[in-house]
Amino acid sequence: MAFNFLLETFWNDVFGFMIKRTQNENDAEDITIETFFKAFDKINSFDSKFKFKTWLITIAKNTHLDSVRKQKKTLTNQTTEEDEKRVYWIRDDAPSAEDKLINEQNLAELLKDIKKLKPHHQEIIQLRYFQEQTYQEIASTIGIPINNVKVKLLRAKKLLACIILAKK
Repeated sequence: MAFNFLLETFWNDVFGFMIKRTQNENDAEDITIETFFKAFDKINSFDSKFKFKTWLITIAKNTHLDSVRKQKKTLTNQTTEEDEKRVYWIRDDAPSAEDKLINEQNLAELLKDIKKLKPHHQEIIQLRYFQEQTYQEIASTIGIPINNVKVKLLRAKKLLACIILAKK
C-alpha cells in the first residue's frame, strides 16, 4: 500500500527526470522502476530534513550512472586488439585549455547579465536552465500555475537578450 502511494505520487517526477537523462522511454522506465524498488528497500535511510522527491531523484541519478558504467564495462570487455589500435587514430574534439577558459569567461559574463535582472526573473532562469527543471517542477517550486511559468520565463529571456544586445 505504501509502495503504491509512493509510485503514484512520484512516478511522473522520476520518470520525467530519467527521460531527460536517457532520452529513451524503455531505459527511463526500467531505471524508474529500479529507483522505486531501491527507495522502498532503503526507506529507513531517508532523512526527513530533505524533500522526499529530491531523495528519489538522487537515487534515480545514481541508478542511471550505475547502468551507464555497466554498459561501458561490457563494451570495454568486447573490444579487440584491432579496435584498441584504431583508437589512436581518432581525432580529439575535446575542448582545449583555451576553449575551456573562453567558455568559463562567457559563462561568467552571462551570470553577470542574469544578475542585472529582477530577482523573480533570475530565479526562473536559474530553475529552468541551471537546475534543468521542467515547467511543472518550476510551477511547484515557486507556487504559480504552469502557464504563468511559461510567460515569466519568456519575459525573463527577452529581458536578458536585451541586456546582452545592449552591450554589443
